[in-house]
Amino acid sequence: MRLPAVLLASLLLGACVMQQTYDREHQLNQQLESELQSDQVQIQQLKDRLRITIEDSILYPSGRADLSREGRALLDKLAPTLQQATDHRIEVEGYTDDVPVGHHLKGKYKTNWELSSARAAGVVEYLQRKGIDPSRMTAAGHGQYQPEGDNSTASGRAENRRIDIDLVPIYTQN
Repeated sequence: MRLPAVLLASLLLGACVMQQTYDREHQLNQQLESELQSDQVQIQQLKDRLRITIEDSILYPSGRADLSREGRALLDKLAPTLQQATDHRIEVEGYTDDVPVGHHLKGKYKTNWELSSARAAGVVEYLQRKGIDPSRMTAAGHGQYQPEGDNSTASGRAENRRIDIDLVPIYTQN
C-alpha cells in the first residue's frame, strides 16, 4: 500500500520533531545532572517530560513555606538551565505527607493542600525573581493526595514531602 505524499511527509516531519525533542530532553537532562549533584534531588526522563524531584528538607524548614538558604542556593543553580529552556513549560508541584498541619501553622495553612500550594508558588515566585518568564510557569499543590511512599513509615512520609519541577516541551504548530 502506498501512502499519499502529504501523509508520508507528515509522518516524516513528525519523526524529525520527535527526534529533536528527544535530543533536547537528553541535553537538558545532562546539563541538570551536572548542576544538581545531590542525594536529595532526582532527575527522571518521563514519557513526555523531564522531572526534577527535590526533597522538601532541602528547600524548606519543617512545616514552613519560605525557602531556606540551602533551597535558594539549589534553585540558583537550576535557574540558568530553566531560563535557557525556552522551549519548555515549567510546572512546579508541591506534595506533603498525610500528617495534619500543626497547630502553630493552622492560622496560615489550614490543610496540607494549602501548605503544598504555598510551597510550589514560593518556588515559582523565586524562579521569576531569577529571570524566568512567568508565562512559562505554573504552580500546583497536591497535599497528601498523590503519595510516592508509605505514610505509615518515617521514610515514606519523607519521600512524600517533595517538590516536582517538570519541564514539558512546548510543541508549536507551523
